[in-house]
Amino acid sequence: MESLSLSKVILLVEMFIVCVFLVACGVVTDPAPIALVTNTQNPLVAQFWVGSACAGQAMVEFGPDTSYGRTTAWYSVSSHYRKTSILVAGMKASTTYHMRAQVQCVGNTVPSEDFTFATGPLPSIPFPTLQVTRPNPGLATSESPGIELVNLIVPNSSTMQSFFTDRDGNPIWYYDIGANNLPSTMKLLPNGHMILSITRPDASILREMDLAGNTIREIDAATLGQKVLAAGFDFAPQGFHHDVLALDNGHLIVLTIFNKPFTDLPGYPGTIQVLGDGIVDLDQNWNPVWAWSSFDYLDVNRHLSGLPDWTHSNALVYSPSDGNLLLSVRHQSWILKIDYQNGAGTGNVLWKLGYQGDFALAQGDDPSLWFSFQHFPSIISQIGTQTTLNIWDNGDFRVLDSSGSVCPLFGSPACYSRATVFQIDESSMVADINWALAPGLFSVWGGSINQFANGNIEFDVNAPALPPNPNVASEIQEVTQTSTPEVVWKMDISPIPMYAYRAYRVPSLYPGVTWQY
Repeated sequence: MESLSLSKVILLVEMFIVCVFLVACGVVTDPAPIALVTNTQNPLVAQFWVGSACAGQAMVEFGPDTSYGRTTAWYSVSSHYRKTSILVAGMKASTTYHMRAQVQCVGNTVPSEDFTFATGPLPSIPFPTLQVTRPNPGLATSESPGIELVNLIVPNSSTMQSFFTDRDGNPIWYYDIGANNLPSTMKLLPNGHMILSITRPDASILREMDLAGNTIREIDAATLGQKVLAAGFDFAPQGFHHDVLALDNGHLIVLTIFNKPFTDLPGYPGTIQVLGDGIVDLDQNWNPVWAWSSFDYLDVNRHLSGLPDWTHSNALVYSPSDGNLLLSVRHQSWILKIDYQNGAGTGNVLWKLGYQGDFALAQGDDPSLWFSFQHFPSIISQIGTQTTLNIWDNGDFRVLDSSGSVCPLFGSPACYSRATVFQIDESSMVADINWALAPGLFSVWGGSINQFANGNIEFDVNAPALPPNPNVASEIQEVTQTSTPEVVWKMDISPIPMYAYRAYRVPSLYPGVTWQY
């Protein structure tokens, strides 16, 4: 790694002074950038410093040799060689990389000199074993680009739980959550930072950080609860859980939990604290400006998994066609559409998708065809009144017939999971199963699903009741979306209990950038 010795610091300062002087005097005609590379607290992340003669933008290209192959996003740079810092992430451990800046100003794109940077080893905290296979070499060209986000939940462990890998299973970025802390979610933000909701033994927090792992800002649930009550809403969040949704306007929609007491509910004599969900819209300063409570809109007597864990929502999705929200309510086996209207909505439930909801099923009234205890709906497309959704159908307590028989978690007839594509029409209120694949596994909890641009589907079979191989905690598959699907790419994560609560592909670690390889 390039070491930042005192002599280098002095040289860099002298270079900046000289360059500023030359530009100010009109001597410089070739806007050649100056640069320096230093390390960060994350051994897989470099800090690239660049200065430009004129205002413009810069990015860093990097790779194992001088053909580079990957790039960061573009960032604004000032004139007069004022330094700009660009964090370079997406590199394997214990590997030497080449990197250089490309600077655009006064109509030209000019490279900096080439630097080498040696990443450090992975930390001593345990990583899972990641085994990648490609069963059919003939499908290699249809493998979708990007990298894998892996959000582990490892109960009662000091194991790091959130990281990214390349498609060969090599970790290329990680964040150490800390001992006995659980990440409910980890996502990339439009500004290039990460957002995490973390449950600790003493608190539940929402944290924004940069790629080097530096905390930008955070808020705990107790503080948020005070803010929500002060803003005039009628509940106080007690914890963050499962999901956070970043909007293009800088707002964050956070999923929270809180208790509400009920007395003498059917089957629950006395007083019971029922656990429900709250949604809070945070503005750019993380102040609450809109809120929604499950207790205001759903029947507490409908509880498919018993009480007190009544709703157990697990995903938020923004509907760009109308500015509303979709909420996956696992313990209702429903996906709700909520009247949000970009913060001006009433909060009313516009419809409920799922068995005993508001849609008829095009395939008939067989309740077993509906999803059950689902995870991770994601919008594929919206055209007029039609929305096409991916849904990971876990299949817990799947209703098998009109008499209400359900599959047992363990026993016969066995529960099973499916990757599904539903098309719903809000004008006819009909839902159509466009495609479904049951991979022969039962994902008891967790999981995710996405459709790629080429039509392939990727899904995460988390915590399979009967692992495909001994001690496999999760299996991620990319398959063709055909009548007879073929596996394009597969990653097995082991050992148990290193569960991939979510694992899915993202274009890169930078907004607007897709890494092809």
